[in-house]
Amino acid sequence: MAVVQQAIKFPVWRRRLLLMMVLSGFALLICRAVYLQGLHRAFLQKEGDARYTREIVLTSHRGMIMDRNGEPLAISTPVESIWASPPDVEADKEQLVKLAALLEIQSNELSKKLVNQNRDFVYLKRRIPPQLASHVMQLGIPGIFTQREYRRYYPAGDVTAHLVGFTGSDEVGQEGFELKYQDWLSGKNGSRHVIKDRQGHIVEDLEAVKVPQDGHDLVVSIDRKIQYLAYRELAKAVEENKAKAGSAIVLDAKTGEILAMANLPSYNPNNPENILGKSRNRAIVDTFEPGSTMKPMTIGAAIETGNFTADTKIQTAPGTMVIGTATIHDSHPQGLITVAQVIQKSSNVGAAKIALTMKPQYLWGVYNQLGFGSPTHVGFPGEVGGKLRNYKTWRPIEQATMAFGNGISVTLLQLARAYTVFANEGELRPVSLLKLKDPPVGQQVFTAQTANTIKDMLELVVQPGGTAPKAQVVGYRVAGKTGTAHKVGIGGYLEDKYVSSFVGMAPATNPRIIIAVMIDEPSNGKYYGGEVAAPVFSTLMAGTLRMLSVPQDAPNNNVVLPPEGAPEVKEDT
Repeated sequence: MAVVQQAIKFPVWRRRLLLMMVLSGFALLICRAVYLQGLHRAFLQKEGDARYTREIVLTSHRGMIMDRNGEPLAISTPVESIWASPPDVEADKEQLVKLAALLEIQSNELSKKLVNQNRDFVYLKRRIPPQLASHVMQLGIPGIFTQREYRRYYPAGDVTAHLVGFTGSDEVGQEGFELKYQDWLSGKNGSRHVIKDRQGHIVEDLEAVKVPQDGHDLVVSIDRKIQYLAYRELAKAVEENKAKAGSAIVLDAKTGEILAMANLPSYNPNNPENILGKSRNRAIVDTFEPGSTMKPMTIGAAIETGNFTADTKIQTAPGTMVIGTATIHDSHPQGLITVAQVIQKSSNVGAAKIALTMKPQYLWGVYNQLGFGSPTHVGFPGEVGGKLRNYKTWRPIEQATMAFGNGISVTLLQLARAYTVFANEGELRPVSLLKLKDPPVGQQVFTAQTANTIKDMLELVVQPGGTAPKAQVVGYRVAGKTGTAHKVGIGGYLEDKYVSSFVGMAPATNPRIIIAVMIDEPSNGKYYGGEVAAPVFSTLMAGTLRMLSVPQDAPNNNVVLPPEGAPEVKEDT
């Protein structure tokens, strides 16, 4: 018997409805594809890149800072930084404990850094030794990566801290040369755009490498050996005299190059913590009243007028001089003395009388030409210009006291530079903290005859009968001047606080080196410049001349000290 099969037929409207539904689905998919790949592509690309692509920073190498002989003062050593992409980190508790231990951070601190899943980059520990970074990567934690960086190292430590300065965590200069020459030293980082898998392995380079541009090396004028000697001798003096602080400058008299600049207290730039009050380069940013080291400038100005010579007699009796309500006095009444003896004996009365014979505008002009009242433009961060008031405001007492260094403020660098006029036949030389190829052109302030006359007077200062026999150097003739000034406080000068200084040059026949020493608030019983600062000058000058192989201009038995029991020649401003 035959089986009859009957076909099932759907209503027309149902077939059409099904077709429309299928077509609508396809249309929806097409619209979604257009939306995702066209209108919303940037967002999706960004999200994809965040999960798989990385931009690797290729760190540039910061330039070295070297002394004039090529000795390193600041170098960059390679280190590794550990960073993480929190969304990609997959680690169990044991791995996290080991990671925290290796990085020497608390586990809760590590967890805080990894908890934010919206961040794709976070440093876990910066600038660690490469060997330690290798141990971290051996843990095999996905999402943990290394980045090559450099750490600044300062071989001379606190000896050159105030000059070289230091850098911050991103190798940006914070003080000294590091700050001043940041653009020259820093260079520019490069980059590399790559795809990484979840294990941190590079799968593909997406873009060509942007090559990093290394920074330039910087050669400064400092001689590391002389700098060490200056720091050592200054430290001894500050300790022995229980002083608050001190500074010393060694200057090439012919080129103006600064061979050493030491300051105390100091700090370690390799670990610049707790440096409050220690980071100032006092020789450049602090000012003080120069005291009697100013007298050679005043006497030089007077000789230039033609009214005075080294042998002109000055009556200083009875050792005091009254101007208005003020009294100027000498530590030792001298009576009738020569202009040369005004320098040798450091007579305040004699210097004041000579200064008052000159017009204020002329005297101010000489001080101004010598660089007082304006920065040296050595290019060091924070340098100040000191204080030299306009001559129109001077009263007679102020003109008189400025003659021996009261009422004027200077930096130690300004003072050292001013003495280049006596070392170069009246020519003031610019100063430099960078090594120079050629000696700079100076400015003629005094005639050669005047400058040499003052230099001869300064030689008398270090001989018996002068204020600084302790500044003498075996085998070399020395010329220099002491300074002892009361510090200025609230309400006027402080009776028991002093700034002791000495500025001198050698060999006196043809000066090669100028050294300036300042000791702030010596408090161990001595405070005269000839007792406190002159010995530092002597030892430092002797060592510097030997290091530079400067020929002697005197026999080895040239040092002549005052007889036992002879009265000390004192000064007090």
